[in-house]
Amino acid sequence: MDALEPGAVIVVESRRPRRDLSTLGLISSPLGYLVVFFVVPVVLVGAYSVGALTLLPQDHFLSLRPWTDLLSSDVYLGLFWKSVRMSLIVSVASLVMAYPVAYFLALVVGRRKYTLLLVTIAPFLTSYLLRVLAWRVILGEQGLITSFLRTVGLVGPDEGVRWLFYSQFAVYLVLSYVWVPFVALPIFVTLENMDRTLLEASSDLGAGRWRTFWTITFPLSIPGVIAAFIFVFIPTIGEYVTPLLVGGPDGFMFGNAIQSAFTQGFDWQFGSAMSMFLIGAVTILIVIFGRYLNVRTVTE
Repeated sequence: MDALEPGAVIVVESRRPRRDLSTLGLISSPLGYLVVFFVVPVVLVGAYSVGALTLLPQDHFLSLRPWTDLLSSDVYLGLFWKSVRMSLIVSVASLVMAYPVAYFLALVVGRRKYTLLLVTIAPFLTSYLLRVLAWRVILGEQGLITSFLRTVGLVGPDEGVRWLFYSQFAVYLVLSYVWVPFVALPIFVTLENMDRTLLEASSDLGAGRWRTFWTITFPLSIPGVIAAFIFVFIPTIGEYVTPLLVGGPDGFMFGNAIQSAFTQGFDWQFGSAMSMFLIGAVTILIVIFGRYLNVRTVTE
């Protein structure tokens, strides 16, 4: 090896700027998509809700009137809390129905669990709207259930079951059905990645199946349960398609009020204020739930 000459300067080529450029190039497309299709629309809706942006002649420039009308209205705030209550019921019902499915697929089935998992999520391959319309056929006044009850004589020829269609029960039933396959996935992943030796150790120590479930299986699956709860609760608050098709007046939710403000009342500023109020409430809920949920424990 030749000796360095006196006064020679050693130049070390740094690859860090090149790596930074590569990372920036990789994240630029998804980041740009997020900014254009999420951040910008939310900013525009927020600006419109306070009158910083106006489009219609009846809009008020730089006015907080939509917000004061919303926050001082017992009707809309009550409708919001009604939507929160319905979302809670739907989320809990979906978890109760989906947990046995996920448990069966992850810990009981064996080799065919992924095939059955595909069968479970097969409804996602069809249109959401078609599935809801199918429930209209089942729950309607001339639907399958009512026709069967009339056939067996439990309901008169001209009578129907009032709580079966155009009711909160119909909204609970249809939304729970829609979300069950989606709820089962995070729970299945959590149970699938669970250390099976803990179950064997519990059995060796004399614990029964129920005690093993409540002391080991269920506590270890709580991250997946919380993730599934969030996946259902947050979008259900703003749901408006299902209440519109099967809920009727009793199933009216906050999302329906936002839709009515834009399409029927043409009060876009008030609709924007309700939209931003819902986004803010959902954001707060995400932050609260995020403190108790480690997403890595669900995905790893």
